[in-house]
Amino acid sequence: MDRKLKLPIGIDNFEKIRKENFYYVDKTKLIEQLLERWGEVNLFTRPRRFGKTLNMSMLKYFFEIGTDQTLFDGLYISDNQQLKEEYMGKFPVIFLSLKGVEGLTFENAKYRLMQLVGREANRFHFLSDSDRLTEDDKKIYHAMISLSDGMYSMNEEVLISSLKILSELLYKHYGKKTILLIDEYDVPLDKAFQNGYYKEMTTLIRGMFGEALKTNDSLQFAVLTGCLRVSKESIFTGLNNFKVVSITDSRFDEQFGFTDEEVQRLLADYHLKDHIEETKEWYDGYHFGDTDVYCPWDVVNHVDCLLEDPNAEPQSYWINTSGNDLVKRFIDKADKTTRNEIERLIAGDMIEKSIRMELTYDEIDNSIDNLWSILFTTGYLTQQGKSERGVYRLVIPNKEIREVYILQIQEWFKDSVLHNREPINQLLKAIKEGDADTVEKDLTKILVNTISIFDTKSRKEEKEIFYHGIVLGLLRCESEWLIQSNIESGDGLIDILIETEDPDAGIIIELKYAQTFQGLSKACENAMRQIRERRYDERLRNEGRNDILAYGIAFCKKKCKVVVERL
Repeated sequence: MDRKLKLPIGIDNFEKIRKENFYYVDKTKLIEQLLERWGEVNLFTRPRRFGKTLNMSMLKYFFEIGTDQTLFDGLYISDNQQLKEEYMGKFPVIFLSLKGVEGLTFENAKYRLMQLVGREANRFHFLSDSDRLTEDDKKIYHAMISLSDGMYSMNEEVLISSLKILSELLYKHYGKKTILLIDEYDVPLDKAFQNGYYKEMTTLIRGMFGEALKTNDSLQFAVLTGCLRVSKESIFTGLNNFKVVSITDSRFDEQFGFTDEEVQRLLADYHLKDHIEETKEWYDGYHFGDTDVYCPWDVVNHVDCLLEDPNAEPQSYWINTSGNDLVKRFIDKADKTTRNEIERLIAGDMIEKSIRMELTYDEIDNSIDNLWSILFTTGYLTQQGKSERGVYRLVIPNKEIREVYILQIQEWFKDSVLHNREPINQLLKAIKEGDADTVEKDLTKILVNTISIFDTKSRKEEKEIFYHGIVLGLLRCESEWLIQSNIESGDGLIDILIETEDPDAGIIIELKYAQTFQGLSKACENAMRQIRERRYDERLRNEGRNDILAYGIAFCKKKCKVVVERL
């Protein structure tokens, strides 16, 4: 492969990718499948970052009158001569991506939608002079593109009818029915729900879609994409020509996301074949229909990092993408049973849940069961099969999404556990006084109410790091203590060293993980022996602190054992 091909990070314009030497994973079979498996209105629901916008852009450039047909040279669809002759460059196309339709108020968001429609209508400026349109037609067209003080000024009634009107005018001008592409159709509803104008936005979107998609004689077909399958009753009322292809559907299952074969080819093309296992471990694991797929956004970003640094570690590129607040809401809402289920998922286990494929945004918080459904449809969980109708075996797809959960659990620990100061103050007082029994009892209570974030395959050292983080977080609630972690003293590194507000006193804490509950006492003994043999008290004594408490604390799951000794 020509190594000059650039990686299309964040580029979802098909023409730009094809004309400016970007790498393209061929998804043009989608065109063939759309035409063979005919549906007048087709809705594809897929998680964010799975190539929906690029696919929609590809459809636009294939079907639109006046397209540059060389864009498809060498791609799968170019071999289907009959289909090319019948459909390529033969239709007017209206293409809207609603991913930017948002605002703190309904008026703000409505204007963003108005601006989007106005700009798309402006692409067809030739309608102003078309001899196939009446003067009244042209007046209606001008109502969509007219400006006042540099801003689009169409009223709400025109906005609601705009897509239907535009498709009718294009049909009149060309004598060809219009193809309508609406990308990320549900983003305005999501943003409206978050900002408190959901009812108004639902009414507006329902009006627009109803006009454009129902009994529109100027419509050839429509394709919509989104993250959620919003219930038909909320915005698609009365739409009978409606085909939904969700993540559980085997139709079109290879057309969104990268297959294993495509990822292997991509890595080979950039001479990175040795990185297939880490790429699979971090970014594979999604299951759409009958196909396992990778997240394209992650794979392309990872390959880009590897080209800069062949030793680059995989990263979680979803951490900074929109939608992670869903995991936060889920964890915040979780009761003890759900927290246990989250732990099982992070440990690599599978859980069974009944999934609702159709929801409205205002139903999301009605129950924890709805949140399970949302996490599934948005890619934060995936399926390993169905056990019976509507019940799915759910798992976390890969290491990257596991990192998202861990981050949100850590935030939850700070916001929830650490803000409940009374039990923490009691624990800190007991640590200061050398009361091992109370430290053990109070720390165990906190562990019971915490979500564990290591998995069953984690090394012992990784599990110790998890408990280290919890203890460190608790200790830092005492603002008068100087707390240092993994600091040199004597002949080694102390897990935690504390200089208390008493200039003569100090505390040493060594943490251990025991594989069994029976091994807790032995692990504590090992911790205390390590403190003595490696002279961990040396640093404190050099500071003139000779009243030193040494703690050995051992953990196993959600239990701990604490011993203390005054050195």
